[in-house]
Amino acid sequence: MQIGPRIATAGFLLLVVGVNCLFHDRAIAQKADGQAAGDWISEIEKIFIRSEDCKQCHDRHYEEWKGAREQTPDLKTFGRVDAALLHGTSLESPVFRTVLGIWMQTNPTADERRRCLSCHVPSTTVFPQHAEKIVSQVLSGKPQIEGIGCASCHLIKSVEATIAPPPTFKIEPGKTMHGPYADPEENLVHPAEQSELYRGANYCASCHFDKVKDVTQKNLPGEILQGTICQDCHMEPSTGSSTSKRGAMTRSIGRHWFRGVVIPGTLLKNRNLQAEWMPRVDIEATKSSAGVEGTALVKVGSLPHSFPDGDPVLKQFFLALTVKDAKGKLLAQETKQFGLPYDKILRGPIPDPFIKGGNTRKVPFSLAVPAGSVPALVEAVLSYGLIPTPDRALKDKYLASLENDKERESAKKILDEYTQPRMLTYRAKNL
Repeated sequence: MQIGPRIATAGFLLLVVGVNCLFHDRAIAQKADGQAAGDWISEIEKIFIRSEDCKQCHDRHYEEWKGAREQTPDLKTFGRVDAALLHGTSLESPVFRTVLGIWMQTNPTADERRRCLSCHVPSTTVFPQHAEKIVSQVLSGKPQIEGIGCASCHLIKSVEATIAPPPTFKIEPGKTMHGPYADPEENLVHPAEQSELYRGANYCASCHFDKVKDVTQKNLPGEILQGTICQDCHMEPSTGSSTSKRGAMTRSIGRHWFRGVVIPGTLLKNRNLQAEWMPRVDIEATKSSAGVEGTALVKVGSLPHSFPDGDPVLKQFFLALTVKDAKGKLLAQETKQFGLPYDKILRGPIPDPFIKGGNTRKVPFSLAVPAGSVPALVEAVLSYGLIPTPDRALKDKYLASLENDKERESAKKILDEYTQPRMLTYRAKNL
């Protein structure tokens, strides 16, 4: 009579023990998985320490890098962030997430993906095996590592001595941080060494490689800018201490927000520089009864970089040509576009930009006009967009990959804003 209940009780105990063991094993497995997921992040951060740690001593530079002190006139002038995309948002930026997400729909190879990340996440040049994990985190909108942080830049020891595919910087993993000072202050956190590289244009050009004719040269070319480097304009000069240590040495320091637009004060002090900064368009044209033929001459002064923006791959340029009669009636128009579509980005050698500093780009055109009309005026408008416009199928494919309508609306807004052409310069010529 008591055997049945005893068997039932024993069975119940076995079931409880089994369930507990099952959940215990599962918990151990989940813990192990969590550790494994975090191990690769810890591996990176042992070398590329987080900028939050640097903030303890370098609070001013940290706040500039992160954007806490970022009050650029670019945001107020444009109402957008053309020239205020911070290095500190290189992975967090929804613009980067959108562009990367669309580009991923074109099935880039693993090498092409690593090439893309090498400047946005310099740590991938040391840890290429983690590139895919980083891509996944960016696309999820939750990157757990830094892109361009303090260590990413201050671990750079050298650049390629010969022209090589970008990036050309070489990181030296370790505790030593490099910088421009000959006598870095001693501290108990990390050793520091001077590197002349930090006072050279070739340092910035290792990622912003379309800015100079030769990414290995230290100084910028041209009479106006002789002896000038990128940092003179894009790291606004200031005086103070690079650390928050009491009694720290006062030096000439550069701000770490890396503003994209040349400092207004620099432009005002150098009228020649102001004149050289903007691109110009000239028109050579002849008319006939059939239409107008000619060449648009797009010029950029001796500034060493293409205009605008620091990105050397994504920019799009538009040259709109219009023919009108003496009363202003439109007779013919054409828009020529220059720039890579998504499926061509980082496939093979990176082509030269639309126009480099100190050069002239000749764009031939031929516009037919209606019979009986008389062309009297030809106009040329040069505009730019920051990112390519994806074709309809590619855009729909990317939007379908997002999790919800909120993400899709955000992506649409970014595409509408950053693909929209913005006028650079204009020229009209009477025929």
